[in-house]
Amino acid sequence: MISQQEYRSKVLGCWMGKNIGGTLGAPFEWRRQVNNVDFYTQDLGGDPLPNDDLDIQLLWLIMLEEQGLHVNSSIMAEYWQSFVAPFWAEYGNAKINMQGGVMPPFTGIRNNFFKNSCGAFIRSEIWACIAPGRPDIAVRYAYEDAILDHGDGEGTYAAVFCAAIESAAFVESDIIKLIHIGLSYIPEDCGVTKAIHCAIDSYKKGDTWLEARHKMLEVYRGSVFFQNLEHIAQADIDRGFDTGEMGWDVPSNIGILIIGLLYGEGNFDRSLCVTVNCGEDTDCTGATLGALYGIMHGIESIPEKWIEPIGRSIKTACLNLGDLGYFGSMIPVNIDNLTDRTEAVMHKMAAQHGLPIDLKGVSATVKLPEQWDLYANRDAVAYMNTPATRHSFPFYDISLEYVSGISVKPGQSAKLRLTVKNKYRFQAGLNIQCYTPDNWGVLPAKSFKTFVGQSSWYNNSKILDIELQPPEQACSSNRFVIEITVDGRSTVMLIPVLLLIEY
Repeated sequence: MISQQEYRSKVLGCWMGKNIGGTLGAPFEWRRQVNNVDFYTQDLGGDPLPNDDLDIQLLWLIMLEEQGLHVNSSIMAEYWQSFVAPFWAEYGNAKINMQGGVMPPFTGIRNNFFKNSCGAFIRSEIWACIAPGRPDIAVRYAYEDAILDHGDGEGTYAAVFCAAIESAAFVESDIIKLIHIGLSYIPEDCGVTKAIHCAIDSYKKGDTWLEARHKMLEVYRGSVFFQNLEHIAQADIDRGFDTGEMGWDVPSNIGILIIGLLYGEGNFDRSLCVTVNCGEDTDCTGATLGALYGIMHGIESIPEKWIEPIGRSIKTACLNLGDLGYFGSMIPVNIDNLTDRTEAVMHKMAAQHGLPIDLKGVSATVKLPEQWDLYANRDAVAYMNTPATRHSFPFYDISLEYVSGISVKPGQSAKLRLTVKNKYRFQAGLNIQCYTPDNWGVLPAKSFKTFVGQSSWYNNSKILDIELQPPEQACSSNRFVIEITVDGRSTVMLIPVLLLIEY
């Protein structure tokens, strides 16, 4: 249990560390080289550099203030389309997919060479700060966020990992324990997990941080920045580091983050500089390291020499300021205002779920779950296993999986799988109606019935396989709905479907 004053210090430390690390690393972003920095390398004039690592988190804060806590990837997609300006890499792929009617997580899967890159873990702190000490909650938000532009890729695992350790860091400061808490929330065989273990093994063996960096890039590197050899040092060419898969960036960069944490051994300057000196996506790794350090130790732990050159302001890089108030007036003006507003959302979270913070008033009456633990339980990552659109209704959770993919060839059938989970204590007869165009075939039928047990029964979930048979001359983009009604009730649940025909 921490005090409200400690919480505020940690959130201020988070946002300050984010700005410091992003500013230090920005000049070396996507340079495959060993850097040699021990402080800022540019004249900053009292302001941080614009930081897209922070920008989307500011947007999520505005979304939480406007929509409340019950947000998901579909709501996030609406804000993304309206306020995230760039079309670069995964940001742009996601936006193009959204504009075509594609829903998450497929917005981050379809035609996305960058789903294994770094764009999602860099925006994980907001979820930790509104759910401090509750990684079980923070990772759910981080997952809904990450699938927008990383789908079922390594980028999503990285975001979940970071949200977990950042949330846990409010109440736990042991680095090794934090790392293992984060690992408990992601698959054991994913690239992010393997890269993290690579860093840990190097540290345990007594390798230098430089040796650990080389071992990381020997196995887990992606391609040089857009395969531009001007972005790689000759020494790394000589090491054979001039090759790699395009977009396979996040495992090595999370590994570098862990190298900075381990070899920094609790010292801010060393932790941050080791991270940035490893090269690669230096503004992202530096910013995340700084934010995590700030959460672990509070703003008082960050030396004033790092704060004075950049002040406390916020500079944005990729938000649509024209529609965020009067030229961006809805955006927090500095880290103090950002902390005030983050804290206000946290109070709402505490009122609903309980948090390990000593708060006064009604929010303090909500207790933590009896079985609460920082580590994931056995079912914690089950929701990440299968890419599916997910829809929540008062008594039912429904997911739609595109078994044969979201796009098919002309004349090819498409297989869908609906999973209906009954959350309430009444069993029910369900009516399924597929509103496809008239000339489409549907198996088992366009309209059929099924039964689902009550929430306490072993058969409270029903899996329904549906096969769509589009005609030879189907449109390239086909949008329709599957309607689910309940016998004897006015309930109507609509599941949107998009099927693309790729000629």
